[in-house]
Amino acid sequence: MSHASITVPSKMTLASTLKKDSAKVPLVRQYLRIAMRWRFVILGAVIGCLLLGVIVTLLMTPKFTAVTTIEISRETNQMATIGDRQSEVNPNDQEFYQTQYGLLRADSLAERVATSLQLADKPEFFEMFGHNMEGDAFVRVDNRFRSAGRAERVRAAGAILLDHVSVSPTRLSRLVDLRVTTPDAALSAKIANAWTANFIQASLERRYQATSYARTFLEGRLEQLRRRLEESERQLVGYASSQRIINLPAQAGSDASGRSVERSIVADDLSALNAALAQATAERIEAGARSRQGQGASAEALRDTTLSSLRERRATLAAEYQRLMTQFEPEYPSARAVQAQIQQIDRSIAREEARISSNVSGQYQAAISREQTLRDQVERLKNNLLEQRRRSIQYNIFQRDVDTNRQLYDGLLQRYKEIGVAGGIGVNNVSIVDPAAIPDGPSSPRLLINMALALVAGLALGALIVFLLEQADETIADPADLERRFGLPLLGSVPRTSGGASPREALLDRKSSLVDAYLAIQTNLGFTTEHGVPRSLAVTSTRPSEGKSTSALALATMLSRARKHVILVDGDMRSPSVHHLAMVPNTAGLSNYLAGQDNIENLIVPMNGFDFSVMLAGPIPPNAAELLTGGRLSMLIERLLMQYDHVVIDSPPVMGLADAPLIASRVEGVAYVVESHGIRASLVQNGLSRLDIGGVHILGGIVTKLEPRKGNYGYDYGYSYGREDGDASVDSRT
Repeated sequence: MSHASITVPSKMTLASTLKKDSAKVPLVRQYLRIAMRWRFVILGAVIGCLLLGVIVTLLMTPKFTAVTTIEISRETNQMATIGDRQSEVNPNDQEFYQTQYGLLRADSLAERVATSLQLADKPEFFEMFGHNMEGDAFVRVDNRFRSAGRAERVRAAGAILLDHVSVSPTRLSRLVDLRVTTPDAALSAKIANAWTANFIQASLERRYQATSYARTFLEGRLEQLRRRLEESERQLVGYASSQRIINLPAQAGSDASGRSVERSIVADDLSALNAALAQATAERIEAGARSRQGQGASAEALRDTTLSSLRERRATLAAEYQRLMTQFEPEYPSARAVQAQIQQIDRSIAREEARISSNVSGQYQAAISREQTLRDQVERLKNNLLEQRRRSIQYNIFQRDVDTNRQLYDGLLQRYKEIGVAGGIGVNNVSIVDPAAIPDGPSSPRLLINMALALVAGLALGALIVFLLEQADETIADPADLERRFGLPLLGSVPRTSGGASPREALLDRKSSLVDAYLAIQTNLGFTTEHGVPRSLAVTSTRPSEGKSTSALALATMLSRARKHVILVDGDMRSPSVHHLAMVPNTAGLSNYLAGQDNIENLIVPMNGFDFSVMLAGPIPPNAAELLTGGRLSMLIERLLMQYDHVVIDSPPVMGLADAPLIASRVEGVAYVVESHGIRASLVQNGLSRLDIGGVHILGGIVTKLEPRKGNYGYDYGYSYGREDGDASVDSRT
């Protein structure tokens, strides 16, 4: 009779949920489990690296580091400045400072320091750094180098210095730390100070050389411009002389280009005559107006003093005559005398007025004559000025050449003077902030740092070894791997206990860890079907010696102690082992029934020391698979289930045999035993695949020979009623 897989009822819901939750182990916990499993490997790698770090530290030559701090200021475009100068933001600052850092580690600077300290002539310097002193340049006479090959030694000394000098800029500042590390404290300080001094001197020399090149270049250009200026001035003067162009310098002012303005004599004369012509025209107009309107004589008469005095005299005489008329007759002699004087004055006034009128007309004619004369002169000067301007075109061309050459010459001369001043001043943008002092103690080796590095290296090496071991190890290390790798529910784990007791003795001791483990497995089996523990159950494994026979014996023992009527059948007819556990001879059993014997009672024997029965494997048949292919195995299970509550079959291993799938297909379910750290996962997968192809209902997996403390799985059996670790281990033979 074959038993189909049974749907898990509601009472399995809690167990299934717990199993799924237990399978979802966080990644950190998985790594911690792996680390705890291989903790001795990691600890060994760490200890080894720490010991190696101590040995290396003790063997290392002490080195001393001298530090000097310098300030590098940003250069300006001006070669020399006078007075205060404000700092400006320059987008090329970073490029400038990177250039300075590169110059601090230049080969030329290193060779310069080696030359200044005469390191190339000291054999002890090369020996201090373990330099290979082979070649003609390092031949010594009386413990001193020969003079030949000094250039090669300087290059070698510079290379050594560069290997022991580091430049460390201080972030967000202009400060730079120069560190020199050598086995000699005094030499480190000496090299550091010499390095900064030579760097400053080299910077000044580069600056002076740059100004020297500029001065030489400017001198040549100045000479060219001077000759050109002289030639242009000769052309200007010669042309002005030939064309009789005479210009006078202006009293003040200059044009838009800054050149002094010159004024022409003709232009000055024309300006003066034009002003005089305007004045004469105005006077002529005024004189003509007076002459035409008759107002000129009256106005002139009013301004004439003689005429005014005559009129005053006549007025006086007229007043006197009128007074006389009030007393006397016109013929009175006094009246007649006054009358004669008045007439004489009237004749004088008439003559004076005629003279004045004639004078106004003469002034008008004189104004006309003067205006015409000035107008003729202005026209003549206009023609002269136009002619001069025509001749001045070429003059102005020569003048512009003179002005241009003079400006170029003056500007270049000023620049030449500035460069000369800057080259003489020797302005430097590098200054020493803190000179190097002789170190008080060695900077390396540092034991604590080396130990920290060794610790990190040990952890990294341990992690690498563990990774390689994990990749190479295909065994089942964690019981949770059954579900993660194969999707197989975990029924329970059986620990490997010490003490040397046999499985039989361990099962008889109800306080042993083995009993506790299989009690848990029995409990989990109760959740696999709707009626509890399967009535017909086969226990198999991938290969022999994984603990399947012990598991079958233990499950039968646990069921019998639960007041169940149980029989254990040894189904491994090729390599039987149950009779060893029962301590009875294997004379008759399963092979006899499968061969045709129907008397089951004669094939069942009691299990010594246990409260259940056993059907042994019986005599080993020539081909066990042929006996199992028939229907008698199903008939046997049906007959046994009529007498017993549970039938537990110790099945042969799966790999390489057809027996296990044949037996598994006849029972209600199969418990698959997997040895911890004893079998590759690929073999387990193949075994499960064979059972799956046969349509076998696999109830779950049992992990045997587990060492919880070694694997750090988070559970332990050391709580077993306070006993000492003396429980029996799972028999490796079954």
